[in-house]
Order: sequence, then structure tokens, then C-alpha cells
Amino acid sequence: MNKASAAKTGPGAMMRVLGAMSGTSLDGVDAAVIETDGHRIMGFGPSRYRPYSDEERAVLRAGLGHWMGDPVDYAAAVVTAAHEEALAGFDGIDLVGFHGQTLAHDPRGRGTLQVGHGAALAQALGLPVVWDFRSDDVRLGGEGAPLASFYHFACAKWSGATEPVCFLNLGGVGNITYVDPAFDAPEEAGALLAFDTGPANAPVNDFMLARCGLAMDQDGALARTGTVETGALELFLAEPYFARIPPKSLDRNDFPEMIGLVSELSDADAVATLTAMCAASVAQGIEHLPKPPTRVLVTGGGRQNPVLMEMLRVSTGCPVDPVEAIGLDGDMLEAQAFAFLAVRVLRGLPTSCPSTTGVRAAVGGGVISRP
Repeated sequence: MNKASAAKTGPGAMMRVLGAMSGTSLDGVDAAVIETDGHRIMGFGPSRYRPYSDEERAVLRAGLGHWMGDPVDYAAAVVTAAHEEALAGFDGIDLVGFHGQTLAHDPRGRGTLQVGHGAALAQALGLPVVWDFRSDDVRLGGEGAPLASFYHFACAKWSGATEPVCFLNLGGVGNITYVDPAFDAPEEAGALLAFDTGPANAPVNDFMLARCGLAMDQDGALARTGTVETGALELFLAEPYFARIPPKSLDRNDFPEMIGLVSELSDADAVATLTAMCAASVAQGIEHLPKPPTRVLVTGGGRQNPVLMEMLRVSTGCPVDPVEAIGLDGDMLEAQAFAFLAVRVLRGLPTSCPSTTGVRAAVGGGVISRP
């Protein structure tokens, strides 16, 4: 870090930070710049998307559910190399927030595993890199997820919201953050409630790949032609996870029976049913909130599926809009979140609290690697 950058690390100073996210949908690396002091959003910078190739995606899929060994090592190499490409060439960056790729998540058991070498990235980029955001939270009794909630609080403040609002991220797994912007800080009791709602795009993507050889149900085109099998939907909603009081979190592969529930259906009916399962799990999650939100703002790939968005409006009874409706970028919000969290780690601020992950007390988690 040069002298000019070092001067920006003091409390309250604005930093220009590059964040990166590779989600459970395994589509690619999102990279985005924000300007922040770790409390407020002061500006947005450029962004970039670096897709995974079919070969890279196959390596990542092979690593899912593994904790060690060759599949994990190969996945880590792919993730690190892809991030080196995605994060190169941004100007005026003070700090990098690097999430890595989640391969396994078992917070009440073996922990949580995000692969990718933050120290190697720091050397390659010539910048300090904050990474391994989740491990400290899990060690202190938390779920380690979801972690974007503190950034959602900052987004609500930035947007000028005055009433409770929800941010719903629909990646491979769905997660929701209830934000009450009447509070001054995200770690205050009552300011936030966050948890994973259930499977989102991952089962649909996995089904489309297995049955149709396609990466996704583009624009919900196949689901639109199908009929929801209500019996399968009811069996899915009987899963005990949905009745558990949050905070709570999921691994990408925690609902393996979903595909079995639709295996006898036509392609269109199966995808329609899997899509309805995602919407219904969100509706179940909203029942756990302190009060109904005035609005649900959707980020992640799921917001681009008009069939899913309409199912969400019907099942939740809330106004449901993409985050673009308030001027945010739904493709880059998660990457921006880890840029924001990186500054908080650097400055010793908490990144999670009891109401977002179930951790025993507010904690700031992350490793800082310098070039």
C-alpha cells in the first residue's frame, strides 16, 4: 500500500475498494468498485464480469461438498486464476475484498470452506486483500452466512429508506435481510434479521444441465410453459428447515431430494415446480420477520427470471422489485458487499452479529494479506 493509500485507512476516511464474489450458481466472478468508509456508501465505480468456462465450471462442480484433497486443490487453483484475471486493471484501488468460492458449508459440523488463495492474489495484484470472511463467525458459534447483511443496511440508508425493507438475494441459494433503517448501526439489536430462505437457482440450473444440457432456464421460458405439481411443492415445504427460527443458513446441496420430487415430471412441469419451490420458501421466510416489509428488493440472477418474480409477488403478498428500482446494480451487489466488508475488517468493525448469523456477539471476521 502506498503512502496515499495508507492515509486512507484512518477512521472515517473514504477508500476506493474492489470487491469480488463467486457465488453458488457457479456462473463466474463478479468484480465491482465502491467508495466507502465502512459505514456509508459514498460512490460506485466500475465493474466487470468474468464468466467461468465450461471446463472451469466442471472443476468447481467436482469440488462441491469436498473439504480436502485434489478436488479442492483443483477448484482453488481455478478460483485464484479466474480472480487474478477479473481483478486486474482497475485504477486507484486501495483494498480488495475477496470472498472466494464456497465448496462446503456445515457450520454446526465441519465449518465452512471458501477456496481461493488470498495471499497469492495480494502478490499478483500488488494490493492488500481481505479474505476468509466467514471462519471467525463460525468459530464463535455463528452460521457464517449470510454475510452481505451489513452492506444491505448501508444500501437502505443510501437509498433514503425510512420504513423496513427486505433485500432478497437469489443466487444458487436464497437469502434475505430485513433492514429497519430507523437504527443508526447494523449491529444494534433490531436493526437487522438475516437468514437463508432456501434453495434458489441451483436446483433449476442443475436440472437444466442434467436434462437439457443448458446452464439455466433463460428468462423462465421453460417454467412458463409448465404446471406446478402441488403435491411435490407441499412435500418440499414440509422440510423442517422452514420452521426453524432464524438466523439459519444452508449449503448449496442441502436439499438433494428436490430433484427426486420432480424426477417423474416433464421438463416444463419440473422446472415450473422447482421455481415455485424457491418462491414458496421465500414466502415461508417472510413469516419469520418482525413485521411485514414495505418492499422486497431482489438481487442476484433470480431477479432476471420474470416467472420467478411473479411467483414471488403472488406468494409473498409484498411489492417485489429488482434492486435496480432504487438505483442499485443487482448483478454486482454481492461483490460490492465484500468490498464494503473488507473496509470494516481493516478498521476493526464488526461484519456480522447475533441477528444476522447467530454468532454469540458482533464479530469482524477476515484475514488481511499484504503484497
